[in-house]
Amino acid sequence: MTTTLSPPRTGAEPRRRHQRVRRRGALIPWLFLAPALLLFLYFKFIPIFVMMKDSFFEVRPFLGNRWVGLENYQTALTDSAFTSAMWHSAVLALGTTAGSIVLGLMLALLVEGPARYLWFVRTAAFLPVVTTIAAVAEVWRIMYHPGPDGLLNTVAGWVGIGPMSFLSSEDSSLWSIMGMMVWRGAPYDMMIFVAGLVGVDRTLYEAAAVDGATVWQRFWRVTLPALRPVFWILFTLAAIRGLRVFVEVYVLTNGGPNGSSEVLMTLIYKEGLQNNRFGLASAASVLLFLATLLLTVIVQVLRRRQAAR
Repeated sequence: MTTTLSPPRTGAEPRRRHQRVRRRGALIPWLFLAPALLLFLYFKFIPIFVMMKDSFFEVRPFLGNRWVGLENYQTALTDSAFTSAMWHSAVLALGTTAGSIVLGLMLALLVEGPARYLWFVRTAAFLPVVTTIAAVAEVWRIMYHPGPDGLLNTVAGWVGIGPMSFLSSEDSSLWSIMGMMVWRGAPYDMMIFVAGLVGVDRTLYEAAAVDGATVWQRFWRVTLPALRPVFWILFTLAAIRGLRVFVEVYVLTNGGPNGSSEVLMTLIYKEGLQNNRFGLASAASVLLFLATLLLTVIVQVLRRRQAAR
């Protein structure tokens, strides 16, 4: 009788089974994400590529597009309306970023702490962020009524300040929009600052107090250095928010008076959907996208250099 010896078992089969289980486990999250990714692909990524393609054409519906090369980009970079809108967007982004970060930090310092009633104060302060932008802009448009019976002009009259034009003046329209955007963006920055303040080591404050440091010195030497990563994040988010502003300007002034508050997003909307210059609007959109991407990259590079020191 012949005995057949079975080959010794190796670990190859268990390893293959383990790899199959791992691959199956990695695939399951993507299956759940698939519906959202398909929506993003159809409504966001595909339109982006179509926009980039159209930026090189004179878009003529029903007549066929005509290739113009870089002519749309040249127009967007040299036309006085676009250069003025780019300048307004930059000023609005810079002012909104600085104002919302400073005001947000002040609010965070006021509401930070373990007190039981502070949850209500934080919730009330955060309400402008969760309110619809169009509704907020409409309320501020009413508050900015230039007549003496306007809300803000009435308050200003109590302290002897005459009626101001706000949105109806070329000199103040952009600054009035900036004020509303700072009011709405500061609570968002406040909540991020509050989260950052929670991570500050309290023993540093105690050690600084023992060494005789004043409140201002503790803020300057302990709080601000600890919040440096938060500042980088908020600067990026606030700057992008300022560059891509649309609803606030559209509801408050629609770019007026005489284009004094026209920003790049409102001008792109008008050129594309009102003047039917889709190619030019696409080129301007690509330039705005590149400016946003460049700003993000610069901030990240500066942040990494600062962290490496």
